Amino acid sequence: MYRIINKRDLSENIFLIDVEAPWVTNKCLPGQFVIVRVDKKGERIPLTICDYSKTNGTVTLVVQIIGATTLKMSKLSVGDCLEDIAGPLGNPSELISNVAAANDKKIVFVAGGVGAAPVFPQVKHLSEKGVRSDVIIGAKTKNLVILESEMKKYAENVYVCTDDGSYGFKGLVTNKISELVNNGKNYDICVAIGPVIMMKFVSELTEKLGITQIVSMNPIMVDGTGMCGACRLTVGEEVKFACVDGPEFDGHKVDFDECLKRLTLYKTDEGRAYLKEKEGLSHHGGCGLCGGEND
Repeated sequence: MYRIINKRDLSENIFLIDVEAPWVTNKCLPGQFVIVRVDKKGERIPLTICDYSKTNGTVTLVVQIIGATTLKMSKLSVGDCLEDIAGPLGNPSELISNVAAANDKKIVFVAGGVGAAPVFPQVKHLSEKGVRSDVIIGAKTKNLVILESEMKKYAENVYVCTDDGSYGFKGLVTNKISELVNNGKNYDICVAIGPVIMMKFVSELTEKLGITQIVSMNPIMVDGTGMCGACRLTVGEEVKFACVDGPEFDGHKVDFDECLKRLTLYKTDEGRAYLKEKEGLSHHGGCGLCGGEND
């Protein structure tokens, strides 16, 4: 059992928990995720690691209430336990795996909504290695902005954007990127994490600007093990799966239009059956059940 030792609300439907899981914290790195089960009969859901403490043996998870499992999790209190936490899973962030290559680079992170959670550990880790970066946080409105104060501890600059202008810059994150570049910011690398549509438009913009683009496709993961086929995507000429091959990819090579279409189809039983029939043996990734080269 995994005991919750801290819990706090970040916004109306987003909360943070610190959970005792020393065998996860001993091995995890920014960019990886865990599979969580609330109780013995509960579904398994992937959650990105927001922070961790090897000293305390705790992992920090940020959860948005979007379904029955996350709603049930929101009702737990300090002292309660989660049934399972499996991980770390996925590959560490590209910049974390090669910090030396980032030393002389100008980096901007773009965090859309709950995407601030997986952005934060990267910003923190890089800062502790002597690499300071800028962060753009985007949200629909002021009360949905999360982890701003935490980002400011480790980032060079933090820019907040709200769609309605209730806080910070009024406009989309792409508008803010353009403003910063037009005012003399010369970024080498952009890391965008958030809604797929946001990552699509950020990637289109940075390609025009000549900025290397990294995106994390963790928002499209469902079971986190490659068995459901939900996070299948095309990167360049290759079929990839976010949970086993990523979650990070070159944003300029991701077929976002295909990804968005699959997300829509995957929401219905008929759509899932269609995708399974259409994609055949390549529907899953790494599950060991399909056969073929994608196992």
